[in-house]
Amino acid sequence: MAKILIADDAPDIRELIAYTLRFAGYEVVSAGDGDEAVQLALKEMPDLVLLDVRMPRMTGYEACKAIKANEKTKDIPVMFLSAKGQESEIQAGMQAGAVEYLLKPFSPDQLTACIQAVLAKTARSRR
Repeated sequence: MAKILIADDAPDIRELIAYTLRFAGYEVVSAGDGDEAVQLALKEMPDLVLLDVRMPRMTGYEACKAIKANEKTKDIPVMFLSAKGQESEIQAGMQAGAVEYLLKPFSPDQLTACIQAVLAKTARSRR
């Protein structure tokens, strides 16, 4: 079972995503901001990190860069979940090191399909 770290400063959204992922069979770890996400990524070593873009203390972009800059966590795939759909926002997320950028609102099926694709791609590249 894959472990997924979710970071979103909105508790309702964070819990809804966590519920969806647990229902799909994933182990879930949650963070309320980017700084906490970076610390939990190092401690928990998840298979995937889901980051909101706009969070207090550290943005999703900053958290992604910090995860990618650490030798222990640099290979963990990062995916952004954001309502910010401008091309410049998406490009900033990809330049920070993300492998995917999913726009809110999304359905539970869209989220789980996207996660499955990212995890399958990651598993193939590790072989």
